[in-house]
Amino acid sequence: MLDQIKKIFTGSEEEIPMNTNRKPDISREKSAALYEKSKTYFPGGVNSPVRAFKSVYGTPLFIQKGDGCYIWDADGNQFIDFCASWGPLILGHNHAKVREKVTEVMQNGMSFGAPTALENELAELIIKNNRFVEKIRFTSSGTEAVMSAIRLARGYTNRNKIIKFEGCYHGHSDSLLVKAGSGLVTFGETSSAGVPKSFAEETIVIALNDKQALTEAFAQFQGDVAAVIIEGIPANNGLLIQDQDYIEFLRESCTANGALLIFDEVITGFRVGFEGAAAHYGIKPDIVTYGKIIGGGLPVGMYGASAEIMSHISPEGGVYQAGTLSGNPVAMAAGIAALTELSRSGFYKELNVKAQEFVASIQRFATARNYKFKVFTIGSIFWFAFTDKEKIQTAEDIDPTSMEKFKVMHRELLNRGIYLGPSGYEVGFVSAAHTKIELEKAKRAIFEALDLVFNPHP
Repeated sequence: MLDQIKKIFTGSEEEIPMNTNRKPDISREKSAALYEKSKTYFPGGVNSPVRAFKSVYGTPLFIQKGDGCYIWDADGNQFIDFCASWGPLILGHNHAKVREKVTEVMQNGMSFGAPTALENELAELIIKNNRFVEKIRFTSSGTEAVMSAIRLARGYTNRNKIIKFEGCYHGHSDSLLVKAGSGLVTFGETSSAGVPKSFAEETIVIALNDKQALTEAFAQFQGDVAAVIIEGIPANNGLLIQDQDYIEFLRESCTANGALLIFDEVITGFRVGFEGAAAHYGIKPDIVTYGKIIGGGLPVGMYGASAEIMSHISPEGGVYQAGTLSGNPVAMAAGIAALTELSRSGFYKELNVKAQEFVASIQRFATARNYKFKVFTIGSIFWFAFTDKEKIQTAEDIDPTSMEKFKVMHRELLNRGIYLGPSGYEVGFVSAAHTKIELEKAKRAIFEALDLVFNPHP
């Protein structure tokens, strides 16, 4: 039976290191059947690429339900969840106050394509507690918010070029699906089929943590750089925490060159604190973008800036952006309930202390065994890296061969009831719903998984 499971879920018997401490692979019979069926409907069987489990062992898990810090798949397997719908479920799954508010509002309808008082209520809650924005615009996703912010920057400055950083992800809009070419300062090269070269050439891609590259980019494209965009804390390609002086250098360089600084806080906004990475660094971006966390995990995004910059958005200004579902009542209701909880005094202190104690225990365990393993962390975000480097601040610092170790770890954690995102480049999240009991259970599972990764043949 074990041989059959190996073949079904890995395609190769040799891929699984044999260790008597290994737990049997969880049943994925129903998930596997659903995946086979889904491949007849969707490209690759999924509606977002990373869900296909291509970077880890086995078929994707089809999730049946979630509650608190737990999720259950179609086969009835229960997991302590550290993916949290890729971050926005900071309160955990199916939070009672969010669910109740949404249910209440849905009794009156779910979409009008017209203003509602709920938009005002959520906007007031955000703006009163965020010193970095004076006016905002709701969208339906983080990708849409970033796309709109880029257009706003170009319209406001009357310039064309955007500077972004290798290793930062800003959604799947054409001008941002680009990667660095060879050289210190390069035009972006398309990282997706279907993106015209001419689009990519409006985006300049440079390395993170490289002041010289930024200086040269501004010099080379003097007078034509509309904005520099960076993830508040890069967390889509590992957790690439930047030094304070580098972020200050970005701010100063943008100001000196008449370009706008855009913080993409789709992951970090309302996660590392109510005001996100901007408050963490004490830096005021010109435009900030946010994602699903402001809708309690429902489809929503937002961008904001000073009243003067936002006055350039239609219908007040000439930069067009629209959306039928922007500010829809269901997402607004969820956001009001969720952000009310996040604005509670002591919420972030309690959450971040809990998360930091959790990751510190894991690091102590790995260090005591001399494992080549580091946990990078900020607030309630963490990233497992199979490295001995004290800092990883650029995409080039990540060893791609280390992903094989994550692959083993991911399978062992699933077998122990722990769910992480199915890629070693993705970060994990602790939520308010994780209690000491679940975190202790998760730590034990992680310790066992690490032992198996580093000692596959005892």
